[in-house]
Amino acid sequence: MSTQIQRRALVTGGSGDIGSAICRALAAKGAHVIVHAHANRARAETVRDAIIAAGGSAEAVAFDVADSDATRVALATLLGAGPIQIAVNNAGVHDDGPMAGMSEQKWARVIDVSLHGFFHVTQPLLLPMARTRWGRIVSVSSVAAVLGNRGQTNYAAAKAGLHGASKSLAREMASRGITVNVVAPGVIAGAMSTETFDRDAIKQIVPAARAGTPEEVAALVAFLCGEEAGYINGQVIGINGGMG
Repeated sequence: MSTQIQRRALVTGGSGDIGSAICRALAAKGAHVIVHAHANRARAETVRDAIIAAGGSAEAVAFDVADSDATRVALATLLGAGPIQIAVNNAGVHDDGPMAGMSEQKWARVIDVSLHGFFHVTQPLLLPMARTRWGRIVSVSSVAAVLGNRGQTNYAAAKAGLHGASKSLAREMASRGITVNVVAPGVIAGAMSTETFDRDAIKQIVPAARAGTPEEVAALVAFLCGEEAGYINGQVIGINGGMG
């Protein structure tokens, strides 16, 4: 981060395991972090309070990224205080099951949050960001979008959509000093992975023989959001212990 100006960073899904680690990492680099939650604002406020207690700067917001109108209203309020130059699209939901038995509702909700949410959040930020001639947009995808995963056609489709959107947006915004990248985590320790994988399963599918940590993902995201990553653009970067 520049020492001259405190950049504002919005992290969607900022109250979860990976999201809160990203919020803390960006705050430690000097950003003012806007911690987003979907419905549970109290969780976002807990992350905000921890950042402030550690000497950082943060605020908490809550809205549904899948709701275009609600997102636009929330962002208009935030942009009233100035441009948001760092956007981390981390919000996402799982609703797994074989596609042969998948309902349209289950398909749509997962795509609404990850892919439509990316548009709803990112699009209003672009012109204010471009006027500053500096910006960082990072979306959190999944190894499932790269390799595929049984029972996750909806999730893999949603996250893979971020790859194409981000590569295209990178070409549109690069001349304005804005980078657009994707990180694709594998098995990361936390509430979601513990429900899905036991230790033996992780040893079988991950060459590193362990789950990654939210802090390892956050370190990569924070790097991509920094000054030093200005020539990394339009990339999908895996962080998966060698899965592929």
